[in-house]
Amino acid sequence: MSNEVVIYTDGACSGNPGPGGWAAVILEDGFRREISGSVAHTTNQQMELRAAIEALRVLGETPRRVTLYSDSAYLTNCFRDRWYKRWERNGWVNARKEPVQNRELWEELLRLSRRHRVTFRKVKGHAGNEHNARADALARAAISGGP
Repeated sequence: MSNEVVIYTDGACSGNPGPGGWAAVILEDGFRREISGSVAHTTNQQMELRAAIEALRVLGETPRRVTLYSDSAYLTNCFRDRWYKRWERNGWVNARKEPVQNRELWEELLRLSRRHRVTFRKVKGHAGNEHNARADALARAAISGGP
């Protein structure tokens, strides 16, 4: 496994649902890379997942040790509490016996996270963390077609 990568992700939505943006700040080997994108009609949760997916996607095929920070409890709690294991075991039905929302995104995120050794960490949003604030700004700018 090669060197460690630190990633900060965020998603944003104008209306929920509505136009959305996602972004990631990727720190590796002393370099900082920023990625972002938008979706015309989406939800905030979908953008939180998309940010993590796209960040892991740009790492390529070589397995990495990754610490991924997000202010999304939806994202981080899934991995901390291993909700995905129950979902997979139960045919992608949640504890309320309903289909898991955003299944396609979760499946894509699981596939990418299994390529690497990813630790998901919750970071408090809007609390002065430089990289989280930058990811938030990029995600919000992406909604309106900004950088």
